[in-house]
Amino acid sequence: MCLRAVRAKPIFDLIAEHKVTHMCGAPIVMSTLLNAPDAEKRALPHRVEFVTAGAPPPEAVLARMGDAGFNVTHVYGLTEVYGPSVVNEWKSEWDSLENAEQAKLKARQGVRYTALEGLTVMDPGTMKVVAADGETMGEVMMRGNIVMKGYLKNPKATQESFYGGWFHTGDLGVLYPDGYIQLKDRSKDIIISGGENISSIEVEDVLYKHPAVAHAAVVAKPDEKWGETPCAFIELKPAATATAEEIIAWCREGLAAYKCPRHVVFAEIPKTSTGKIQKFVLRERAKPG
Repeated sequence: MCLRAVRAKPIFDLIAEHKVTHMCGAPIVMSTLLNAPDAEKRALPHRVEFVTAGAPPPEAVLARMGDAGFNVTHVYGLTEVYGPSVVNEWKSEWDSLENAEQAKLKARQGVRYTALEGLTVMDPGTMKVVAADGETMGEVMMRGNIVMKGYLKNPKATQESFYGGWFHTGDLGVLYPDGYIQLKDRSKDIIISGGENISSIEVEDVLYKHPAVAHAAVVAKPDEKWGETPCAFIELKPAATATAEEIIAWCREGLAAYKCPRHVVFAEIPKTSTGKIQKFVLRERAKPG
């Protein structure tokens, strides 16, 4: 079933009327479904399989999707590796865990598809695999015959992307003892404030847990003293209210103080036609003036 735009009502209508069993969408599509007015929602005829990609999904959204009757499978990849090539392969032993714990596990990107030869997380300088402790950050690397040969007529970019014999994705992540990876941010989205690295994804996860927040995106705002500080763009749920002070106080309960947004902007968040948030637009809006 093809859609002209990402809207909750036609999605619920099509699922109900045509007994749709599988669908795909970016995390913002999940938020759109969950935050739709009751008048636009319809009871699901069965559990719907939902494949998500395009951005790391917030844990709070994953937990609510399970409660709403969707079984989410998280996949990850890039155009350079033939699209999705990593999947969060669900383990049966996770079935008995609480919903919140399951959501944390679903937030991981997972393990390689069979067609991808290699997937790991390395220090991009030393090209050594990081400790598999779920905390040590490095760059996600891939290799195999589904990885591109290079960028057309751009040998410099190709050489940089394949330094050390692996494709450098530009995504920063961690490696777990079971071999699963989890993204922490795009290298260009990391906020460096006073010499400390702040993951925009980590801040967004906390924001999505606020009961009034429908959509959230965090970008770096230039700052004379700190270099950069987190700036949060927020879309509120219908009829919900919140102030910047409330949002910042909420973040302080779940984050170290230096990671909390210093600026909060309530506005519609720019998205692509498929619902992916356009952070490059927000970075421009966050600049002084």
